[in-house]
Amino acid sequence: MIIEPSLIKKILCIKPRGIGDIVLSTIILENLAAHFTSAKIDYLTEHFAVDAVSNNPLVNKVISMDKTEFPLKVAWRIRKEKYDMIIDLWSNPRSAQITFLSGVKYRVGYSYRGRKYAYNIRGTSDKGIHHSAEHNLELLKAINVPIISKQIHFYVREQDKLFADKYFESHKLTNVIVIGIVPAGGWASKRCDVVKWIEICKSILDKYVVYFLILWGPGDEDDANKINTELNNKIKLAPKTDLLQLTGLISKCDMIIANDSGPMHISAALNKPTLGIFGPTNPDAHRPYSSNSTFINKNDLHCIICNKLVCPYGHECMLELSVDEVIKKLETIGKDILLRE
Repeated sequence: MIIEPSLIKKILCIKPRGIGDIVLSTIILENLAAHFTSAKIDYLTEHFAVDAVSNNPLVNKVISMDKTEFPLKVAWRIRKEKYDMIIDLWSNPRSAQITFLSGVKYRVGYSYRGRKYAYNIRGTSDKGIHHSAEHNLELLKAINVPIISKQIHFYVREQDKLFADKYFESHKLTNVIVIGIVPAGGWASKRCDVVKWIEICKSILDKYVVYFLILWGPGDEDDANKINTELNNKIKLAPKTDLLQLTGLISKCDMIIANDSGPMHISAALNKPTLGIFGPTNPDAHRPYSSNSTFINKNDLHCIICNKLVCPYGHECMLELSVDEVIKKLETIGKDILLRE
């Protein structure tokens, strides 16, 4: 379908949930803005995820919805906005319903089975053949938008930078090398075990003069406290924060080691050297998406990349990770940082 760019004045991008998924979806924004130069770009997310994109200067407005809000009710609110185009980057059954009921002229989504009815412009249904950030670009190709950028974005507010500055100053972290560690993970099986985190940190301390900052959120408290107790002379436990304050702290760290999680993707978007620890998920599709980042997993396991929410075995993908390999991977993205005087 040929679309005249000058006729597109308002675009809605749908990506309801997954902080990391929303951050990865920002890969489309520079491309959209360069092609549809007269358009305002809005996002639709669930309430908890608004901050994942709300500070992006290319995003005009974020509309939020409840996870259980009736699709027709959401679609009615969208109708009032008079969008010219919807790009459904989620394309699950619920977002497909919202898109279809919106009545928007150009409805763009993936060719997933059972959802094609919702879209009059469809991108490929193939997943797993490229990184999930780049999968978002398939919908731009469907509307003939040139891909001029593959950059993902996250923007830290000034007040959150100030919050992080004050924390680092008060805890004497301003003139030392700080590695942020992120024990978060949306599934139990994605979370590196506390005993392995402690082993990793101790091994790094045996080789390099660094400090660690535990970056945590809701549900991470137990793991964070246990790691902190074991390593209390060379580690700091971040205070309770909201997402934006947490990203302020990430922005102050020299490097980040993280489970596959939203903060891992935020770290990469902030161009921090980031090492992702992977087990049940596919790093080719979900690794930290930046040139100065990498990942580690125990790829010789028969069950690796199982995608199971709870490990049916002994969590060997985390517990049997080689700490020496972790350090080697960390050195590939930040040897100059680790050796900094």
